[in-house]
Amino acid sequence: MHIALESPDQPEVVALIAALDVYQDSLYPPEARYALDLTALMQPQVLFAVARDAAGVAQGCAALVLSAAFGEVKRMYVQPAARGLGAAHKLLGLLENSAQARGCTQLYLETGPYQPEALAFYAKQGYQRCAAFGDYREHPLSVFMAKTLG
Repeated sequence: MHIALESPDQPEVVALIAALDVYQDSLYPPEARYALDLTALMQPQVLFAVARDAAGVAQGCAALVLSAAFGEVKRMYVQPAARGLGAAHKLLGLLENSAQARGCTQLYLETGPYQPEALAFYAKQGYQRCAAFGDYREHPLSVFMAKTLG
């Protein structure tokens, strides 16, 4: 897998984001989803990474929203057929390294309890459960996690 920062405004990347939305819609009600739309993902404070296979086909994506205080991992998704090949690890690694290069030392994310694979993955990458952060509020369908970089 080749991982690089790219624009999310590409048809095959938009299709990945749509697949993520369909998946999340099957798990959580709208009021428990905090997804960023394409316009939000294209803002200057957002880093967007894409994983491509040997043929150059987009297989996964992830975003990092940088603020003055911390970074937030958003929109992490890998196509089911490409899971287990290291794409998620590489996507997250690129975002973490990019955040650190920009002086960001604290990352957070919000995911849900109905995604045990995601929870296990983030824990394996060093993320630990924490309280709600930023503008989030505690919610039974939210799991908050944090990692200090460096």
